[in-house]
Amino acid sequence: MLAYILKRILLMIPTLLGALTITFVVIQFVPGGPVEQLMAEARQTQKGGEGGGYKASRDVDKQQIEELKKLYGFDQPAHVRYVEMLGRFARFDLGRSFMFNKDVGTLILEKLPVSISLGLWSFLISYLVSIPLGVAKAVHDGSRFDVATTLLVLVGYAIPGFVLGVLLIVLTAGGTYLDWFPLRGLTSDNWADLTWPARIADYFWHLALPLTCMVIGSFAVMTMLTKNTFVEEMRKQYVKVARAKGLSANRVLYKHIFRNALIPLITGFPAAFVGAFFAGSVLIENLFSLDGLGQLGYEAVIRRDYPVVLGSLYLFTLIGLVVKLVSDLLYVVVDPRVQFAKAAK
Repeated sequence: MLAYILKRILLMIPTLLGALTITFVVIQFVPGGPVEQLMAEARQTQKGGEGGGYKASRDVDKQQIEELKKLYGFDQPAHVRYVEMLGRFARFDLGRSFMFNKDVGTLILEKLPVSISLGLWSFLISYLVSIPLGVAKAVHDGSRFDVATTLLVLVGYAIPGFVLGVLLIVLTAGGTYLDWFPLRGLTSDNWADLTWPARIADYFWHLALPLTCMVIGSFAVMTMLTKNTFVEEMRKQYVKVARAKGLSANRVLYKHIFRNALIPLITGFPAAFVGAFFAGSVLIENLFSLDGLGQLGYEAVIRRDYPVVLGSLYLFTLIGLVVKLVSDLLYVVVDPRVQFAKAAK
C-alpha cells in the first residue's frame, strides 16, 4: 500500500502542473486584462467628470500604462511570470488579488463561512434523506411507494436550482405573494443582539430557501445509487443462503447486505464532505445575495483577477487530488479484500 500511495503522490505533481499550465496559457489569450479594465474605468470616470467641473485628462498616457503593467507584473514575459507563479505555489503562497488588494488565501478564508453553510448543510441533508430513502425503496422495490418516490426525486432533479429559487422568492420571500423568508445574507442585522436560540433560528431562517434550492436536485442521484446498490446486493447468492438459514429480513439487511452495499457510498464520502466546504453555487449565491466562493470565482473571472483564479484553482485541485487518494484508500478500510499491490507495480 505504501508503494501505491507514493506512486499516487508522484502522479499528483504532473496533474497539478497540467491544470495550472492549461489555465495559465488560456489566460494569456483572454482579452481585457486587469490593466485594460482599469484604463476603461479611468476613461469612464474622466468622461463622467468632464461635466462635473473638475480637471481630468482624456486619455491614460503611455507612462501610466507602463506603471500599471509593472504594478501587476505584466511588464515581464509570460514564461517568467509562469515560473514565478509556480515558485509561489510551491511555498503555498497563493498570490495577491488585483481586485481586493488582499492575499488570495485570506480572501478564500473570508468567503468560506458562506460556502461551508451552504455546502455542509446541503451535504448532511442529502445524505440523511437519500440513504434511508434509497434503502426503503430497495426493500419495497416495484411498489407504489418506490414508483411515487422515484417520480418525486426525478422531478426535483429536473428543476434547475435557480429556477426554483426565483419561484420561492416570488411565492415566499416578499415577491408577489408571501413575505416569510429574508433575501440577503446568512444572518439579520441585529443578530449580535439576539439570544443564542434566537441566533440559531435566525441563521436557519436565512438558509431555508438557498438550501432548498441546492438540495432538491441532489436527492435523485444519491437515492437511486443507494437503491440500485442495495437491490444488486439483495440478488446475490450469499443473501439467498442467509435467508435459507432462517435469518430474519432485518438481520439479513443490516448485518449482511448493509456493509457491502454502502461501499460505493462510504468511499465517496470524503470527496463529498470536503467538497461541501468549498461548494459554491454562483447562481444561488447571486440570487440570495450570499458572498461565498462561487461569487468570488465569478467576480474574479469577470474582473480578470488572475491571482484569485489561479490561486483558487491550485488550492482546490490539490485538495481534490488528496481527497481522491483518501477515497481510494477507504476501499481497504471498508473491504479488506481490496489490495493495491498490483496497482503499485
